[in-house]
Amino acid sequence: MADHSLAGQIEFEITGVNEQEATGEMTVTAGILNPFGTIHAGALVWFADVVATNLVLGGEQPQEGMDNFPVAITLNAQLLTNRRDGVLTALASWMRRGRRISTVRTQVTDADGAVLLDLTSTHVSAR
Repeated sequence: MADHSLAGQIEFEITGVNEQEATGEMTVTAGILNPFGTIHAGALVWFADVVATNLVLGGEQPQEGMDNFPVAITLNAQLLTNRRDGVLTALASWMRRGRRISTVRTQVTDADGAVLLDLTSTHVSAR
């Protein structure tokens, strides 16, 4: 079997966090495309998961070694369609907000509002 070297780069911005939702924006770049020229599913899941985590954090800036980080214990992702370019938006909102366990639904959409990914994630907090 031949050695394979893979590289990629994902960049996005958290554009807002409030009590009810968190939003993020990501431009489709060559660094997140799969060999078919569409967005790699893992890049979409990572984008959605980070936006969901920011909702659970309530706007607190994640830092290495922080005492309380809401680790995702389940991720259920439905990839509904894909894109080759454009700007994507992720919107995370509460399904259940608990003291230790919280569930978030995050949808990633394109500029026309089409849903590319629907992610449900459950997070455990040490609080």
